[in-house]
Amino acid sequence: MSLRRPALLALALACALPLAASAATPYRSPQQILDASPASDWRTPDPANLLYMTLDGGVVILELAPAFAPEHVANIQTLAHAHFWDGETIYRAQDNFVVQFGDIDADDAAKAKPLGKAKRKLPAEFQRDSAGLQVSVLPDRDGWADQTGFVEGFAVGQDRKDGKTWLAHCYGTLGAGRSNEEDSSIGAELYVVTGQSPRQLDRNITVVGRVLQGMELLSALPRGPAPMGFYADPAQRTPIRSIRRATDVPAGERPRLEVLRTGSTTFAEVVEARRNRVDDFYKRPAGHIDLCNIAVPTR
Repeated sequence: MSLRRPALLALALACALPLAASAATPYRSPQQILDASPASDWRTPDPANLLYMTLDGGVVILELAPAFAPEHVANIQTLAHAHFWDGETIYRAQDNFVVQFGDIDADDAAKAKPLGKAKRKLPAEFQRDSAGLQVSVLPDRDGWADQTGFVEGFAVGQDRKDGKTWLAHCYGTLGAGRSNEEDSSIGAELYVVTGQSPRQLDRNITVVGRVLQGMELLSALPRGPAPMGFYADPAQRTPIRSIRRATDVPAGERPRLEVLRTGSTTFAEVVEARRNRVDDFYKRPAGHIDLCNIAVPTR
């Protein structure tokens, strides 16, 4: 299946925000702001941090976050290079929560798929030191963090007193499943948030990246049964044809994507346009924006 697919533009928001539009400054919609954005406000994702997940319905493009979970990301890249997920399945789809994929037999030593050169033990990477991070900060209060914002496209929470920053569980977040022990994840079992942002998981699970394109292929999957969405019938599972590192795909076959820089003026203006929407439909601008209501534009 060709990896060439038209990029979807997800309307966005967030960062050090400008003043709201005044009478002297006519309101522009987020789309108008994006249409007028300079090329320099967009970045091409590093192929070293991209994975292509091929399903029967198309390709999901994942961007990894080595700045936040370097050991998990390295293990995931090792597994992808070895074709670990090829032929595996999405075996869980819990309504308003997540889809999960990997080796359904991972807990059975007799049936578990070999991990090859991947590590069998990793430290928990729930958060990192804030030092050295350039954060585009949101102005509004958050129920889960002292401060929120974006780092190179990734939604983050921060504790300024402790000097820690972590990746937030927003829609499209890619995380590493674990058992009760905090250091029990290795990146072989992964999940994507497909429902209302479960921010209570922040700093409790290692987040390794996010979906850049193809969320509709995951969010529209049939839900598994209560209480946790694991498919009882193996025939209901969604086959994974392959998960490949972008660097293992010939350059000419890679989708051409650009992501809006979350440190750019365009991004700040888009955030404020959504935060204080002034048009014929909205009668009362909210004057507030939630971290997980901000989808970073991709084209």
